[in-house]
Amino acid sequence: MQDVNVTVTMGQGLNRAWKEYRVWLASVAIITLLAMFDAEQALDSVVFAANALLETAPFLVLSIAVAAWASATGADNLIARAFTGAPGMMILMAAIAGGISPFCSCGVIPLIAALLAMGVPLSAVMAFWLASPVMDPSMFVLTTGVLGLEFAIAKTLAAVGLGLFGGWVAHLLSRVGGLAEPLRVGIGDGGCGGSKIRAPKPVVWRFWAEPERRARFGREASNITLFLAKWLLLAFLLESLILAFVPVETITSVLGGAGIGPIALGTLVGVPAYLNGYAALPLVGGLISQGMAPGAGLAFLVAGGVTSLPAALAVWALVKPRVFGLYLALALIGAFLSGIVFQLWSMT
Repeated sequence: MQDVNVTVTMGQGLNRAWKEYRVWLASVAIITLLAMFDAEQALDSVVFAANALLETAPFLVLSIAVAAWASATGADNLIARAFTGAPGMMILMAAIAGGISPFCSCGVIPLIAALLAMGVPLSAVMAFWLASPVMDPSMFVLTTGVLGLEFAIAKTLAAVGLGLFGGWVAHLLSRVGGLAEPLRVGIGDGGCGGSKIRAPKPVVWRFWAEPERRARFGREASNITLFLAKWLLLAFLLESLILAFVPVETITSVLGGAGIGPIALGTLVGVPAYLNGYAALPLVGGLISQGMAPGAGLAFLVAGGVTSLPAALAVWALVKPRVFGLYLALALIGAFLSGIVFQLWSMT
């Protein structure tokens, strides 16, 4: 029995180590394979990634500080105040709150479970759920640094617009009884952060005055720094490969142009090809520099942000299949429409 326990413990340890270091290992594997088959390109890719990290360093520092500050002060508790009032106002406030909240696509799941368990209308929750993964303060800063201020504003408006669109569709469907009891059986006992939403604690703006909050700020800053570093390193390496090996003609013919075809393709490709909200930015930047239509780039980012594998699996585990299907459909339709609107704006 002891040998079995040791084996199980070792297996769990290896699984945790794999989850923690797999992104770093992917970057090492790329560099190693390049060095074996194309040493010159390996060096070029490393130099490209290093220069890109240095260029985005000011934005990284600011985004890390914003995210750590939100956690240390408890400012995320303010999100709870968006879910009060008439349905239309709740949907509007939830979409805006989702577009500016510091939650990632996975971190928002416990909050969503608590809101649904408390009986908050699915329409407002859906608005927040769809908008939150697309944009947050850190993402806005990084998007500005990588793709420009206009693109960052467009992505923010797309996040809020997607939330409004999804919220109103869910509201109309709920009125005809199509979305009753959205949570899966066994979920919704109110134990997943419910007390936090019912009685949100006051925000402590001067967090540095409390040792526990200072420590939380440090932990968050450290965790986010490692998180961004590993994903951006991988992203910049992949961007260097795109620039080196993907012909301009291919990008222009497939995702370039002003028609709806490239936007539709960018929406669909965003689902399986999306890596991470931060990692996708330099990838899209590289594709746009190679001829990708701006509308297709925005559609890729919006669709991928909402339907990325970790977020989709978390949604699937939380809600019933019909709600999950609605979530995916709203994400894809909203991303496609966002891409069309941004493409028309870019052409003016």
